[in-house]
Amino acid sequence: MLSDKVTGNKNLLLSKIGEIPLILDGAMGSQLQARGLKPGELSEDMNILHPDWVVDIHREYLASGASAILTNTLGMNEGYTERSRFTIPDTIAAAVHNGRQAIALEQERCAREGIAKDCFLLYDIGPLGRLLEPTGTLSFEDAYTQFKVQVDLIKDSVDGVIIETIADLYEMKAAVLAVKENSDLPIFATMTFTDKGTTLMGASPETMVTFLEGIGVDALGINCSLGPKEMEPILRRILDISTKPVIIEPNAGLPVYTAGKTTYNVTAKEFDLYIRDFVRAGAAIVGGCCGTTPEYIRIASELLAGEKVGLRNSRRATRITSGSLCVTIGEKVTVCGERLNPTGKKKLKEALLHERYDEVVMEAISQEQAGADVLDVNVGLPGIDEASVMVHVVKKVQELVRLPLQIDSSDPTVLEKACRIYNGKPLINSVNGKKEVMEAVFPIAKKYGGVVLCLTIDENGIPLLAEERLLIAKRIVSVAESYGIDRSDLIVDCLVLTASAQQKEVIETLKALTLVREELGVHTVLGCSNVSFGLPNRPLINRTFLAMALYAGLDLPIINPLDKELMSTVDAYQVLSYKDPDSEKYIAAHAGDQQTSASSANAVCTEPSPKPAAEAMTLKDMVVAGRKGAIADETEKMLLTTPALDIINSYLIPGLDEVGKKYESGQLFLPQLIQSAETTKAAFAVLKESIAASGEGGGKGPILLATVEGDVHDIGKNIVKVVMESYGYQVIDLGKDVPSERIVEAYLRYRPKMIGLSALMTTTVASMARTIERLKEIEGMCPILVGGAVLTNDAALEIHADYYAGDALAAVETAQRLIP
Repeated sequence: MLSDKVTGNKNLLLSKIGEIPLILDGAMGSQLQARGLKPGELSEDMNILHPDWVVDIHREYLASGASAILTNTLGMNEGYTERSRFTIPDTIAAAVHNGRQAIALEQERCAREGIAKDCFLLYDIGPLGRLLEPTGTLSFEDAYTQFKVQVDLIKDSVDGVIIETIADLYEMKAAVLAVKENSDLPIFATMTFTDKGTTLMGASPETMVTFLEGIGVDALGINCSLGPKEMEPILRRILDISTKPVIIEPNAGLPVYTAGKTTYNVTAKEFDLYIRDFVRAGAAIVGGCCGTTPEYIRIASELLAGEKVGLRNSRRATRITSGSLCVTIGEKVTVCGERLNPTGKKKLKEALLHERYDEVVMEAISQEQAGADVLDVNVGLPGIDEASVMVHVVKKVQELVRLPLQIDSSDPTVLEKACRIYNGKPLINSVNGKKEVMEAVFPIAKKYGGVVLCLTIDENGIPLLAEERLLIAKRIVSVAESYGIDRSDLIVDCLVLTASAQQKEVIETLKALTLVREELGVHTVLGCSNVSFGLPNRPLINRTFLAMALYAGLDLPIINPLDKELMSTVDAYQVLSYKDPDSEKYIAAHAGDQQTSASSANAVCTEPSPKPAAEAMTLKDMVVAGRKGAIADETEKMLLTTPALDIINSYLIPGLDEVGKKYESGQLFLPQLIQSAETTKAAFAVLKESIAASGEGGGKGPILLATVEGDVHDIGKNIVKVVMESYGYQVIDLGKDVPSERIVEAYLRYRPKMIGLSALMTTTVASMARTIERLKEIEGMCPILVGGAVLTNDAALEIHADYYAGDALAAVETAQRLIP
């Protein structure tokens, strides 16, 4: 019997990545469909029901030139157990065995023909099919567990793992940690991007690269959703900054549905000319996704014969991220907001002690609105469980604020727990020159990929002289590098002393900034407001010192962003140091600060118009900000003076419309859209009773939603539901994998004003077409709207849908036109 035990290919796989491109296989689902996979059947079930099909497909890809094949396991999540009579362990074991058998047969063929070829089996991990908290309901811990189940089953039987088609950085983190903590397998990681150049959850290519490199994957890149032409600009951005091998697996263009089949509009020859160009540009691992066949891989192999992976000039930079936003330290002055620290802040202390987290979040929002780039989060108070509170605050803040966070604690346990659940690459505050502190913190930073703030202090306290602080900084950098942490992931704090007590040493801090920048090449940080403690007119001292520190080389001032004078100092410095070309940002922020008249040379100083304070938000502002926890109370108060329909039409709907415009323009992304939708639903829940009592009218609709038979991916449909409901539509959700008969029955029962159907798999577009055909047989059928990653407007027309929606907002716009 064929053994599925791996005996050494793991290191060999990594050694093969570099100078010569590694070729992966192409699509599996459509190849199974061509062999007889029926609508409603699971591709993964074929590992057991038709292993010969799976082995043949693997063999064809290998014979066509692929060196690595992916197991037929993309859908091995909890949804699989709901639909299959087979267990996850049995199906995974069969998939691995099929892959191993195909490799053995290919190596036998090569041996007969005198060909030397290494072949590798990658275990394929796909998305879980549910949104993680806070956007969805799946917890990070539950997601990790689902991935761990798979890793435990394959850790000794494959050559590596590829985590692919992931749209959420947070879900990717759960998967990567599950592999790293439970195996020693190489990790390839690819995410799927939209044509807007971001993932569904709003992560840019730079955000993805920064996070994945930080957490330690072996190769990274993009797959699915787009064709090679649409992927090219995204790939270029990845190649510009990534220091890891880059993967690209495009679809064969855009889907076209004709004669009952889904095909794609890019030929193999055209596809592979792009692939060759990608390799020349620096892509090291290439393959195909939806719509590609062994022919695509064969031509790629021929075109790439003799080609070497193009050299890149990627340079390491100091970057931190949230789940969607990447901040590069050093490109400009990066402001870290200091106000989420209870030291000296009575209101924040009370809020933390009494678990009034909405107040904490509002402080974070205020700092974001004021122009902070990063937010410090410190919850160290006597009498609280610091680790538990830190985790809670980090989750709450990340729910509503896009900025990266600085996790600030002197307790390594707190740092570890917060870093684990943090969505992105955090700034970790901090280490110092003490051996035991570095031994506790650097392993955390290495594991979770954070940037570490390094204090120039050791067992002997803060040195008085700049040269002595530099020596501590050198020691910290050396120890960090021994842990495999690059100095680009270190920021040095030369420590501010108070001018009231150590006036002579203030200038030593500034000297130390310059020395650290020049001799170590690392970026610098200072908590600037410490300098003025004990002196009158502290703001004057603070802004003067800030200007001096910026000139001396300060990159990351930790300041109060609500202090307009301090922020104005930063803005002016950006202009004078050419970090704000053409003074564009300065002019935008300060054009209204001064007004001059033709008859007078005297300037009249005015305050710029402030943004609405968090505590003074209207219902519309709350919708835009996503303040789900506060809007219900505010709605109840407003009902005392304002009719319910006026609240809806004058505040809630305009708020949603503003969110929609920002979403369409790329200012907001899916998490913010969902948060605003959920916030509006919370307000609607309060208004329902008032509407019913007044007889003003009920919700609009109903609208029937379903993911068609054979498709277990219902993320898109669920997003449409939430957004539809936020606009006041009654939604009847039939769920996922819904047979056409059940959809017909539901129509006859509920008589909806519109039906929305979703499909995210190439193999289930046929199910959608049959469902539409059945529905159209009913006289007086309502409009049918379709959507999903495998559809286009042309494909929707081909299957006789009435309307196509590319996203949830487009679905709402269609509903608004059709349903009075």
